[in-house]
Amino acid sequence: GWLPNAMGENAWQQHGRTVQAHVGTGELTLSWEVGAPRVIGLARLPRLLVSFRFTGLDDAQRYSFMRRFDLYMQRGGG
Repeated sequence: GWLPNAMGENAWQQHGRTVQAHVGTGELTLSWEVGAPRVIGLARLPRLLVSFRFTGLDDAQRYSFMRRFDLYMQRGGG
């Protein structure tokens, strides 16, 4: 449910566990898979392994997108 807000005003489409997005003048391919949970004593913490592939964006554009995206991904301390 967090993905629409994390993507902001960028147009995007989801296909299974992959998202294709237009970010500024470039594109982003975002994909994810469920990772093995982290186990600390009796606690089991779920993990989501996320991959970002940017094309046609400079460092400043990537940073701007990731800053917003990271804020929406943080749960319980990051």
